[in-house]
Amino acid sequence: MDWSTDALIRGLNEQTVRLREQKQRGLSSIERHHQALAALQRALGAFPETKIPLEPQLLERREYDDFYLERIAYGTMEHVNVPVMVLIPKFAGAGPWPAVLACHGHGSGQHEAIGMDQSGSLLEEPGIHNRFAVQLVRKGMLVVVPEIMGFGVRRMSEEKKADAHYNSCPTLSAQLLANGRTLAGMRVYEAMRALDYLQGRDDVQQDRIGIFGFSGGGLIAAYTAALDERVRATVLCGWVNTFAGSILAMRHCIDNYLPGIALEAEQPDLIGLIAPRALFVEAGEQDQIFPIEYTVKALAELRETYIRLGAEEKLASDIHKGGHQISGESSVDWLYEQLMAEG
Repeated sequence: MDWSTDALIRGLNEQTVRLREQKQRGLSSIERHHQALAALQRALGAFPETKIPLEPQLLERREYDDFYLERIAYGTMEHVNVPVMVLIPKFAGAGPWPAVLACHGHGSGQHEAIGMDQSGSLLEEPGIHNRFAVQLVRKGMLVVVPEIMGFGVRRMSEEKKADAHYNSCPTLSAQLLANGRTLAGMRVYEAMRALDYLQGRDDVQQDRIGIFGFSGGGLIAAYTAALDERVRATVLCGWVNTFAGSILAMRHCIDNYLPGIALEAEQPDLIGLIAPRALFVEAGEQDQIFPIEYTVKALAELRETYIRLGAEEKLASDIHKGGHQISGESSVDWLYEQLMAEG
């Protein structure tokens, strides 16, 4: 006698695929686009009804070898204040500069995007984030790194007493779901408010804004770019895959799951909403939580979408030899070139 629930979940997943294919059968590409967009908006849950003023405050400014660092605070919604680090180019002229919203992945928070400790000292080891924010600013882009809700100082107060890498994703997700919202939705909304902040800076080229996301930050970057056309170019590292090959095949953080989304769209359908705007996919051959074979499958589907829209040259990728980590070897240069391109 098998007492497990494995067969139940396998059956549900198979049924969901059949139902999704049934819904999509016979739809034109435009109809599928609208269906996926509506499904994403619905699954992300409600956004705050009132858009409050950001009212940014400069808390500190420090100088490093390759950049200046500003610590900023602003409000994104009622009762919510966000710590933000802004990396400003030091050797790329006087500005204004192209800008990038940097979405870090799971870990201790925004400091990992820079490879520094809480005191602001650079660490010897860059970690899996590989100092990607520093790579971007060295290239000549202004970089904004908000602390993502549920990490670092933005954990629930009781959970901040635990290890620094412990996050509040499960607690926040449960509470938000009970109130008709999702953690992914709140993070995407805050990413949009970060774009508002970027557009309010005099040293940013308003029409040259990109987004770069790693792992869970890739989810935020992808869905933000899908919904907000202010994002001119997008880099997704260590996240592009299929639901069937990743989050439905193994244990993942609860923040990856949107209610009912698999009934309407697979992950490549949702990422494809970014098209025909520029998209770069970076992945590691040894990534154990977003397996490369399904990344390759997702890329093939995305390529079909970009070809159909006559924008094949806007899709690029790099499969590196590493695991679940950022490389940046090709993606950083690509992002700068896309933001600086004419048109």
